[in-house]
Amino acid sequence: MEQRVIALGFFDGVHLGHGALLRRTTEEARKRGCASAVFTFDRPPKEVVTGIPCPLINSPEDRRELITRLYGVDEVILAPFDRELMATPWDRYVTELLAKRWHAVHLVAGHDHRFGYKNAGTSELLRAKCAQLGIGCDIIPKVEVDGVTVSSTYIRTLVEQGDLERAARFLGHPHILSGTVRHGRSLGRARLFPTVNLTVPPQVLVPRRGVYVSRVYLDDGRAFPGVTNVGVRPTVTPDGEVTVETYLLDFDGDLYGRQVRLEFWARLRDERRFDSLDALKAQIAADAETVRARFSAPEPAASPRTE
Repeated sequence: MEQRVIALGFFDGVHLGHGALLRRTTEEARKRGCASAVFTFDRPPKEVVTGIPCPLINSPEDRRELITRLYGVDEVILAPFDRELMATPWDRYVTELLAKRWHAVHLVAGHDHRFGYKNAGTSELLRAKCAQLGIGCDIIPKVEVDGVTVSSTYIRTLVEQGDLERAARFLGHPHILSGTVRHGRSLGRARLFPTVNLTVPPQVLVPRRGVYVSRVYLDDGRAFPGVTNVGVRPTVTPDGEVTVETYLLDFDGDLYGRQVRLEFWARLRDERRFDSLDALKAQIAADAETVRARFSAPEPAASPRTE
């Protein structure tokens, strides 16, 4: 039986507030000599309760990747949030699910964590129940940046506005989108740079339409600067669907079918229609030089420490 120290929450965006929970979780797991884990859900509980889709900062796969890469958590338990789980009373949620099934010896939650049927479970009740069961418990206070409480709700607003530099300050890392590279129209490759085309998962927020400074990490560990266009590419596909297309600098090769992670670093400009492909090419070349200059300077955002 593998004992676990478990962090509780949905962890959309994996921001600095979550980071405080995750660091405490790994610290306690090292002290106890057991596994660190996160218990979270495959979809927002509010979505199941109300039947209304909820916008997300990250896909479940990206949440898992961020939690393990940035904070060194051993295991992410991604439980399906269904009607049965929704109807589970808060005390059984602790005793039957976390303690008995997942062998929790210590739980870590935020000050505003709610859980169980009708959100009846609170951080105070969690602490009391853990004491009754002989399980350790930490309740983490709110985290603020510039006097603003770090929250997924606030970060969603920043992403929708395209203010990804400020979003990174609250996330503790650049906003990401990962996935498998799909074929685009190959205009970038034919005329200027190789392109990386990603599909945004359902319900995941798309940053405000425009052009962004970005960095792309390949599945072999290499990273390349990029110019990312979020929008409908009005010069080449009027009335088209919203796409996320990155013109990759300093890379030569075919990435189709490869898994990549795209990091958004800063907004460059609005998307606009050009009179010709040559004009578009010239603008992308100018954007590329701006990106080179950005990455030759000290990085504007740093990933949180895991030690």
